[in-house]
Amino acid sequence: MSDAPALAYLTRTQERALALTIAVVTANAYYIHPIIGEVARAFNVGEATIGLVPALNQLALALGILLLLPLGDFYRNRTLCLVFVAGQTLCLAGMVLAPGFIAFTSASTLLGFFTIAPYLIPAFASKRVAPERLGAVTAQLTAAVIFGILVARVGAGIIAARTDWHTVYICALVLMVAVTAFLPVAMKSEGASAKQPQASYGAVIASVFALAARHPDMRISAAIQGLNFAIFTASWLALALHLTGPAMGYGTDDVGYLAGIAAVSVFTTPRLGRWADTVGPRKARITAALVQLAGIAMFYPMGFSIWAIVVPLFVTNLVGPTIDVTGRMTLFTLAPEIRTRLTTSYIVTMFVGGAIGSALGTAVFDLGGWGATCALLLAMSCAVVALSLHAERRWKGLQRNLG
Repeated sequence: MSDAPALAYLTRTQERALALTIAVVTANAYYIHPIIGEVARAFNVGEATIGLVPALNQLALALGILLLLPLGDFYRNRTLCLVFVAGQTLCLAGMVLAPGFIAFTSASTLLGFFTIAPYLIPAFASKRVAPERLGAVTAQLTAAVIFGILVARVGAGIIAARTDWHTVYICALVLMVAVTAFLPVAMKSEGASAKQPQASYGAVIASVFALAARHPDMRISAAIQGLNFAIFTASWLALALHLTGPAMGYGTDDVGYLAGIAAVSVFTTPRLGRWADTVGPRKARITAALVQLAGIAMFYPMGFSIWAIVVPLFVTNLVGPTIDVTGRMTLFTLAPEIRTRLTTSYIVTMFVGGAIGSALGTAVFDLGGWGATCALLLAMSCAVVALSLHAERRWKGLQRNLG
């Protein structure tokens, strides 16, 4: 069953509550970024081993999106959100109470699998707002994702520096309990009805793979964003290990303050998105990829001063989200009835890339330190540029053939 349009619109309070829910739910995967060194020392594991925690969380998230998101065709978005958010809360409680590394990692992995609400809530809200406010509400919910990541990374670093890493997850659990309790009210809607799905669950899952096989342009965009997200996770996890290690000696709060640089993307991404509308998504993606490459090239020479590292971090956070936006824009030219399933493939690939980046970033740092990690980031960034150029050339070739 699927949600049908509601008779009553959401109130502004409900809209804000849904945005807050998305922020809190999204944040759970990113608390570990500034405190990963502290967690590793607490469980007495190496830097390569601790990378399994965010890596498995991201892989589980990708699997959850693939297997659970299509359930929106069978059940109401509201019902699914309530179940999945409650599941996340239980998993977070498992992380807080975990007696050892294996239990902590298992609970974190399962938490990632249930992180579906940020992708279901926008669909729920889109059917319950006035048409003239759809863009504003969608933007508010999208900004909530960025806000959740930002607050998680800044807050975790500051809290851990003043208490310990365990307190970070206790605070996260309190927030999730509050969200779980109030979400039924935030998602209350009158007049919702249900309809029978047009295809079986198995057919829907199979069609995701079939459509991905028939649309190479989507596969290229997904690969680019997978690499882009791998750069994001690898750089922040390795940076936390680098700055809080014995060579640099900074605290987790310093890493948290640096994470605040990501706030720039909250303000610049909408403007860069409008710029991409004027020049075209593929051409804009090439420019963003080249700027990101320039920023990453500065990571090693500037990475031994917490003040100097601000420059490449600012550059990469400025254009990194734009690569994602332009990638999604390439899907919007395709038929509306297949966009959701193509987007599913795109998001799954993105989080698989994030998982690979998490594992590689920490493993390479463990083997070769900051220099080796910077070389890895530079190689992945070059691949993003190369694929972006290939996508543009391919698109121009298709346009000439059609013309």
